[in-house]
Amino acid sequence: MIYDLFKDGFTPELVVNLLARLFVLFCVLPIHEFAHALIATKLGDKTAKLGGRLTINPLAHLDLMGTLMILLVGFGYAKPVPVNPRNFRKPKAGMAITAAAGPLSNLLMAVIYLFFYCLIFYLAQPAEGFLYLLMRFCSIVAQINVSLAVFNLLPVPPLDGSRIWAIFLPDKAYYKIMQYERYIVLIVFAALLFGWLDKPILWLSSWVINLILRLVSLPFGF
Repeated sequence: MIYDLFKDGFTPELVVNLLARLFVLFCVLPIHEFAHALIATKLGDKTAKLGGRLTINPLAHLDLMGTLMILLVGFGYAKPVPVNPRNFRKPKAGMAITAAAGPLSNLLMAVIYLFFYCLIFYLAQPAEGFLYLLMRFCSIVAQINVSLAVFNLLPVPPLDGSRIWAIFLPDKAYYKIMQYERYIVLIVFAALLFGWLDKPILWLSSWVINLILRLVSLPFGF
């Protein structure tokens, strides 16, 4: 992303792309982590709240490497919210619900931005100038939100999906998998680095985006 700006110059499309990624950094990722912290607190675990994570302040959530990845390659992460499952009445269920809150927040934001995309399209077609760039901004933000949701829902530790699907696993199997979480993390990062996950994430994200578009476009008769 940054390389493209230096290579091709600050075209309006690239500037909008960069602004969308900055928006994801300072608004989307903090909301994702805040959703985890909020649900964990509601379910009885105040670990995140005591650690200053029950906030949408991006400074409380941003991770240096994850931030650089968003800017350089368009995909990154924030610092995971600390959760102590022993504070939940039902630890596995509490972890699953808390984990699901983050991806659900991304899907909700994708719905909102695709709705605005359709609204602009409906009111100002063909959209030109500022309105075209605004549509592009909404589209990029929605796409990144869906990609983050799809990626985080993969049933692989330490992603949110592993906590969600763990509710269906016997305790012994779950804790056995968690013993190898640090090694699985390295495999996940390698898969991202070498692009092994690009096609499945792109396919799933495209399917989800198309589904959301069908739903949000209904009021406009598309």
